[in-house]
Amino acid sequence: MLTRVWFITGASRGLGRAFTEAALAAGDRVVAAARNVEPLAELADKHPDALVRLPLDVTDRAAVFKGVEQAVAAFGRLDVVLNNAGGLLLGMVEEATEEQLRAHFDVNFFGAVWVTQAVVPHLRAQGSGHLLQVTSMGASGGFASTGMYAAGKAALNSVSEAVAMEVEPFGIKVTILQMGGYDTGLFTVGTTMTEPDPLYEELRAKLAEMWGDDAGPDPSTAVPAVMELLDLPEPPVRLIVGGASYDMVLQMEQARIEQYRAWERLSRLAPG
Repeated sequence: MLTRVWFITGASRGLGRAFTEAALAAGDRVVAAARNVEPLAELADKHPDALVRLPLDVTDRAAVFKGVEQAVAAFGRLDVVLNNAGGLLLGMVEEATEEQLRAHFDVNFFGAVWVTQAVVPHLRAQGSGHLLQVTSMGASGGFASTGMYAAGKAALNSVSEAVAMEVEPFGIKVTILQMGGYDTGLFTVGTTMTEPDPLYEELRAKLAEMWGDDAGPDPSTAVPAVMELLDLPEPPVRLIVGGASYDMVLQMEQARIEQYRAWERLSRLAPG
């Protein structure tokens, strides 16, 4: 079996770290990009010829293009690109500052777009490659206090579907990974909080009770599904990663369809 070359953003923790470890364990080579690559030092010592650590801030478009060039130079090609870097802006829409919103979308949306723009020419030139866009099962609809996160991921979903159509003639595959809830640190070290407005205190209490304290399964448990996906000759453009999340998304979609049908008469009053 041929070894693959991975380019992984947000590789120092969470899902990015889990896939970095899995790829190396499979005998593949990895360019692991993150703002802070020090947590990857031990892996680099164990795999000196298979792992390249790349300090990278995905919000810097010029740095992303330079980093991708370095990645290609390191191993000669890219086979799997895991667009994983991201964070969580947690709070009510009214509470979010302009600075917080722009910083959030710079990472979760624009950062992923910059990586996509930078890798596509290389994948097109080699006539192959699989771009994995990490979004969220929560991108299926907005939810109180996570609306900005869902919005960024929903935007990436739409752009990624467009990219999938655009690059398919060149032999490039694109899959949107709508991740379920895994213990990635997203709700701790990966979170930016808004300044709480006391008017939302009751809603916050309800949300805390609803979510509970369960951080979710280890990120490594998501690896087998994606590894199998990579071996498919015709992979899906969208994949919900997580059984519990699959059930939740189906419920949300069914509720949305029922709502559409309930108001069908009103919809059909307009001719468009």
